[in-house]
Amino acid sequence: MQHQEFDAPVALQDTIRCFWYHVDDPETFEVMPDGYAEIVFHFGGSCTISYNGTLQPLPSPFMMGLLNQPVVIHTQNRLEILGIRCFPWTVFDLLGLPSEKAGVHMFEHPIAHLQPILQEFITAGKIADAIAYLTQYFTAARSQVAIDSMLSKAGAAMQHAKGAIPVSQVAVAAHVTVRTLERKFKQSSGYSVKDVAGLMRFEQARNELWLHPDTNLAGLAQELGYTDQAHLSKEFKRYTGMTPGAFARRVKKRKMAVSTDFITFQ
Repeated sequence: MQHQEFDAPVALQDTIRCFWYHVDDPETFEVMPDGYAEIVFHFGGSCTISYNGTLQPLPSPFMMGLLNQPVVIHTQNRLEILGIRCFPWTVFDLLGLPSEKAGVHMFEHPIAHLQPILQEFITAGKIADAIAYLTQYFTAARSQVAIDSMLSKAGAAMQHAKGAIPVSQVAVAAHVTVRTLERKFKQSSGYSVKDVAGLMRFEQARNELWLHPDTNLAGLAQELGYTDQAHLSKEFKRYTGMTPGAFARRVKKRKMAVSTDFITFQ
């Protein structure tokens, strides 16, 4: 297994968190909700996804937006992935697509024309060149898009607080009313500010339990700004279908680590 992340250049940092490359050959990947949208190119065997109880074939590329439940990706043979981790309040504008509140997006888009060239780089083992090509493409795309500075300020405030921030404070940071903030945020991402902030905060809890499954849950709830442990458990179960305690036990039982066969798409 190999996983690498590449920082986005300054010109893209208001829209893209990072680029990443992953290669592995497990039969399944579990993808849990988090606060990002992902544009994913894949190379190798066939790729399908379990979502809402059905199997769907995944073209390359595909975009995975904000999730409200885990999904499972099934692969055959060795799979290599190039990903672009985007902020959900900018990704639709960047691609020139309407925002939709759905976990998996299948779309026809000029970005699909990158697949053959990226395939050549991947086949030749030129990962850095593939990332450079993606960076060039998205830098050109970003130069054609006017990103709303209000959304950027709102997103920055949410990131700084790791999701533990009320909507009213996000509005103050963005210098707009709550009503204006909610309207524009919903238009740009398909989700409310509260939805995205909740995912950001859940992501912190998930990551902590992944790294340290023996973490005290009451202390974790306090640290992340949940009302109490019961509040943490309720939100955690909302996104994973299990309590944080059950998740921690699963991590320990499988003797997993971040560097094994788990992709977080974060």
